[in-house]
Amino acid sequence: MKVSLNVIKKFTDINIEVDELVSKINAQLGGVDEVIDLEARYKDALIVKVAECDKHSNADKLSVCRVDDGGVVKDIPRDEHNLIQVVCGAPNVKKGMWAVWLPPHSTVPASFTDREPFVLAARELRGVLSQGMLASSEELGLASDSIGIFEITNSDIQTDKVIQAGASFAKLFDLDDVVIDIENKMFTHRPDLFGQLGVAREIAGILHQPFRSPAEYLTPSEFDSVSEELEIETFNDVPDLAPRFLTLVVKNIEVKSSPLWLQIELIRLGMKPISNVVDVTNFVMLHTAQPTHAYDYDKLNGKRLGVRMARDGEEIKLLNKKCYKLTAEDVVIADAVGPVGLAGIMGGLDSEVSSATKNIVLEVANFDMYSVRRSSMRHGVFTDALTRFNKGQSPLQNNTVMSKLLSLIQSIVGGAQAGGLKDQSAALETLAGIKVDSHFINQRLGLKLTDDDIKRLLKNVELQVDDNLIVTPPFWRTDLRLPEDIVEEVGRLHGFDKLQNELPRRQISPAPKNKKRQLEQWIRSSLSGMGANEILSYSFVSEKTLVSAGQNPEDSYKISNAISPELQCYRLSVTPSILEKIHENIKAGYPEIALYEIGKAHTITANLVDGVPPEQLRVGFIYAAQKVQKGAPYYYAKRYLDQLMNELGIHVRYVPLPETNLAIAQPFYPSRRARVIEVNTGYTVAIVGEFDDSVSRNFKLPDYAAGFELLTEGIQKSINPSSQYRPLSRYPSTSRDLTIRIDERISLQQIVETMAQVSINETQVTIKPTGIYQPVGETEKNVTFNIGIFSRLGTLTSEDASAVIERLVNSITDKFKAEII
Repeated sequence: MKVSLNVIKKFTDINIEVDELVSKINAQLGGVDEVIDLEARYKDALIVKVAECDKHSNADKLSVCRVDDGGVVKDIPRDEHNLIQVVCGAPNVKKGMWAVWLPPHSTVPASFTDREPFVLAARELRGVLSQGMLASSEELGLASDSIGIFEITNSDIQTDKVIQAGASFAKLFDLDDVVIDIENKMFTHRPDLFGQLGVAREIAGILHQPFRSPAEYLTPSEFDSVSEELEIETFNDVPDLAPRFLTLVVKNIEVKSSPLWLQIELIRLGMKPISNVVDVTNFVMLHTAQPTHAYDYDKLNGKRLGVRMARDGEEIKLLNKKCYKLTAEDVVIADAVGPVGLAGIMGGLDSEVSSATKNIVLEVANFDMYSVRRSSMRHGVFTDALTRFNKGQSPLQNNTVMSKLLSLIQSIVGGAQAGGLKDQSAALETLAGIKVDSHFINQRLGLKLTDDDIKRLLKNVELQVDDNLIVTPPFWRTDLRLPEDIVEEVGRLHGFDKLQNELPRRQISPAPKNKKRQLEQWIRSSLSGMGANEILSYSFVSEKTLVSAGQNPEDSYKISNAISPELQCYRLSVTPSILEKIHENIKAGYPEIALYEIGKAHTITANLVDGVPPEQLRVGFIYAAQKVQKGAPYYYAKRYLDQLMNELGIHVRYVPLPETNLAIAQPFYPSRRARVIEVNTGYTVAIVGEFDDSVSRNFKLPDYAAGFELLTEGIQKSINPSSQYRPLSRYPSTSRDLTIRIDERISLQQIVETMAQVSINETQVTIKPTGIYQPVGETEKNVTFNIGIFSRLGTLTSEDASAVIERLVNSITDKFKAEII
């Protein structure tokens, strides 16, 4: 958002240095991105009159001119008539014209910000000495190309200005200015600050000066009561999405280039001049923050214009000359045949104002901010009008803006009103007063402001405040709704830097620990300690991501105002977000990687809590490697999970999960995944497994990849903090390898659970499967375990270890008829 200091000074007095003003804007209004000193850029440019113009004797395309600068420039060669010789190659140079002269030693404005600016000097051109140059629009930095020098006529300047020889070009066109570029995101909740008038008001407020809007803005002129010379029927089929739709017909206009002062005004504020009609609509938008538009009256079919929803499949070609297929969710401006504009975003090419246009329809409307934002995201169209509409412009200012627009059209473009103002509006709200008191405000800001202090701060920015501190917002401040809004307003206008650096008084007793955050920290510490890297991603993904992960997008909540077309669905689990990062990390040169994320997931199938979807905290983990490791990837991921469960003091068992509708399980291969259940409570705490073949292809995973996702609800109910730490035994451990032959129908989990139930006094045993082998065509398989044995009472003998192994073997052979190999 570019703000002109000259424009601001027309509305309020600024009696501080630019640097101090920028500091105040940064602190109390919004972040300043750039400060552009136009006065320094154009300080040397002067207005001159071409007194004589003769053809160059030695060059067909050059002219030798003598210009009158009013004697302003000193120490420069002049002829007997006090004129200065300048050689010019422009085809439009002629005697008697007013032009812009850049004398020797001046910097060409277009090169002002270059690393090596172009500084002029007196030089000979084909044997004739030229003192500087007559500048074109391109050399002045006002256009990207030009076919001649910059010519000025009386119609190109504002009525309060006079063209004089030697006058400053910068002063004549208000380029003795500083433009302050303020970050748009700082104004997200303040639609009025997207216009020069709104920013001027706020600057007055932070400088503690009273501000008064122009009379025509507070009390618009009455529209003429004229007969309908050019009839038009208007309609508004969607008043909930278009709260106000004003139109006015103007006849007998002449479309041409705008006067130079208006073109330069637009350029200074970051816009490109197009034609006088379009430039006036943009000028009004830049000053009031309210977008406006003009349609060619004679191009409107059926002389009908209004707001409706688009029909599925309708097409429109916009002013950017691109064609768009509309949906039933788009709001459009339409005539009797079809759409002539995408509401709040861009007008249609078929109703464009052109050089042949003689009659126009002016539109000042208001649209639902969420609707236009969705349409913009859907079609990928972003404009200055949209930037303002999607902040929530006030419909209460439309008649004021229409009055200003009509006045400028008549004074710059010409023409006359050809019909009365037509207002297709919903029931417009009346902004209610907000009751506050000084105690309420001071308690929250830590200040000691009196009622008079508060009144003065608020009245400075044109808020109405009565003796009882009831604050009534003006029609452009629809963002003020709550007493807390007034607190923020007072604090900002007073200056947040003036708030006391003092903490509020509170009880010194420690706050109870948040169990969820504590669990997150334990998990984060454990996985990071095992070498995994944490990632952070959005809680929303694209439909394509869900489908690629084997999940059903219909189970996902959709975001109505997504920040990107690729982020429209709430994720059903964390795993798909991590899957998207595996390939790009491996491609970046990390052949072995372990990633995890702690985040939220939402599903439509989950029961609502107090009418809203529950936020399900999930922890996803994926291990992937280009080089195949020893053993199946399932067991590699399981090692991480076992270690995590051990550190959390949770005893788990693994149960096959071949068939399930759980979204969290869909990315995993049915025969290579398991449900992880806490032994004592029976709660499911995780799903672990290798990824389905289609998922691996969709996300370009390496062949060796597996992962798990934790359900923290079950973990929270099963965690046993007291058992998180166990001191190591002081005595050495021993281990034995054990291989058994057993029926293929007996699962590994059944074997491990059977051995784990064996009671061995004062001796602890760890059971680690190391291999499974089943010959082709056989109904039995060989399973190998590494049995770790240690005691906390003393060093184990060989006989002690053999006795433990024997008891474990007996438990298996008795129950499963297994054979020891």
